[in-house]
Amino acid sequence: MDVTDIAFPHLGIYLENVPRNFSVFGFRIAFYGVIIGIGILCGILMAAYIAKKEDTNPDLIWDFAIYAIVCSIIGARIYYVIFEWDVYRNDLLSIFNIRKGGLAIYGAVIAAFITLWIYCRVKKQSFLHIADICVPGLVLGQIIGRWGNFMNREVFGEYTDNLLAMRLPVDAVRSSDISESIARNMVEGTNYIQVHPTFLYEGLWNLALLLLMLLYRRHKKFQGEMWLLYLGGYGLGRAWIEGIRTDTLFIPHTTIAVSQVLAVVLFVAALAADILIRIWMKRRGSGSER
Repeated sequence: MDVTDIAFPHLGIYLENVPRNFSVFGFRIAFYGVIIGIGILCGILMAAYIAKKEDTNPDLIWDFAIYAIVCSIIGARIYYVIFEWDVYRNDLLSIFNIRKGGLAIYGAVIAAFITLWIYCRVKKQSFLHIADICVPGLVLGQIIGRWGNFMNREVFGEYTDNLLAMRLPVDAVRSSDISESIARNMVEGTNYIQVHPTFLYEGLWNLALLLLMLLYRRHKKFQGEMWLLYLGGYGLGRAWIEGIRTDTLFIPHTTIAVSQVLAVVLFVAALAADILIRIWMKRRGSGSER
């Protein structure tokens, strides 16, 4: 394989000369950043559209988005640096160099929800109501954004020979992302690795989650239910996907994947909260009938 090629052999797909970036007036622009930007814009547009459909001022979403974008980037970087501290401890200035990567989606999500809570307090809006409006757009942004990882040849998993197996040239990926299992299964005389396209798994999972949200949105039983559906639904998918990734972040001094633990905790918490709220609503309804 050429260093710029990507293949899905069992699907009969072989992509030649897939670029990481392009040039505009001599400036190199990464496709990763462009795709992330497109994902953010599409997510905001969807949230604004849903707001309008629910008789909520779309300007609230656009105003919030300005703060959310900045805070989410900071949150994504802080999350990554915390769990890769050994890489940055002797070169603190490198913390600010995000052009070399190092952003974690859960850090961005946590920062976005904290920002939304503060924003709603200032604007005297219901956090749960606005969160319900925003989460479908958040999922859409994640679906699109994962294709930035595809262009960067990152966020892949262990060796696999399943239908969706992806081949990447060894020279196109970070050596730290090539696990012992991947190396053992390299065919002698070849220059590529064959792996799980976990970026694609997460994108497909999130697509299913988004469709569920859009279908169920009009039938939700209480404010905040869509938010809980996101936390639990994304957490459930991320929990198993994180288990096969090779670039996962670990809790310091352990081999425990921090995002996998967080995903499981959020899934359990969201499921429990949904059940308890439904029980409380049912009892309240029964009590009002007496």
